[in-house]
Amino acid sequence: MALLKPFTDSKGRIPFELVRKEIKQVEKQISEQVRAFDKEIEPYIDYICNTSGKRIRPALAILAGGALGKITNDNLKIGVIFELIHMATLVHDDIIDEADTRRKTPTPNAKWGNGMAVLLGDALFSHSLLLATEFGDIDICRKVGTASREVCQGEVIQTQRRFDLNLSKEEYFRIIAMKTGALFAASASISATLSGADSTIEQKIYDYGLKLGTAFQIYDDCLDLVGSEDTVGKTLRTDLEKGKLTLPLLLLLETAPAAARKQLQQDIKRNIPLDFEVLVGKDAYQSAVDSSLDTAVDMLSEARENLTCLGENEYTTGLLEITRYLEGLINKCRA
Repeated sequence: MALLKPFTDSKGRIPFELVRKEIKQVEKQISEQVRAFDKEIEPYIDYICNTSGKRIRPALAILAGGALGKITNDNLKIGVIFELIHMATLVHDDIIDEADTRRKTPTPNAKWGNGMAVLLGDALFSHSLLLATEFGDIDICRKVGTASREVCQGEVIQTQRRFDLNLSKEEYFRIIAMKTGALFAASASISATLSGADSTIEQKIYDYGLKLGTAFQIYDDCLDLVGSEDTVGKTLRTDLEKGKLTLPLLLLLETAPAAARKQLQQDIKRNIPLDFEVLVGKDAYQSAVDSSLDTAVDMLSEARENLTCLGENEYTTGLLEITRYLEGLINKCRA
């Protein structure tokens, strides 16, 4: 399929310039949802909603809708719903990880304590499900509920498997597909359905989103190891501290010499800070990170293949360019 020229904004950020107008409408609708809460709760919800990121999930919903035809308010609403769910998961993630900052801003748990943060995350979750009922379509509600359950199940399983040295790569991929890929996939595929996609195209768009989200999580897991807090804007190294066995660590455990592997396993069990370059050597450590990043790049290639069912228009190009943009971020993680 012939691609149009790439589009980014003036600062070269994620290629959502095409849907800037619609994203502004999403922001307006999120603000309206904030005001739907009780006046005593509204300031807390407003704080959470105003410390969020690039609105990737709403952008996917808008682009998928545009790729299939006309963009309507239903496409925007699906984006709003999944953004609220995403924000709820971030609130809960930061509690579990005991993170103090996200996007260079104090997390709700750091600001108001774990108890209040748990309740605020619950409030966002429940409100997003209530908002889904406005479609008056039980199938849409079911799909939103299923995606929400997938995210929660992924987080539960990940928490269960902390410090579990028997975790396989296949199990790791399943967990991150649930906890991150599911919302990417549902945002894009439900929106495509609202714009007239049949079941075959809906599944292709779902698979695109699932691969994109999984690749994004691998990138984020690598960033936790090699990124800078000043640049990334959130608390890093929490994966290791909390016993999350991410892909680079699983690869090191798989490839390290017996003595180094045994020491790694002992240090993980004892929750001792890991100095990979000392334990396995700089080259082996970097090789594990690079191999993980290669896996993410391969997934992005697979994601792009799912878009060949779509017509050639600027919105399809936007979906493709997101994968190219993420691939560029992934390559910046390499030494």
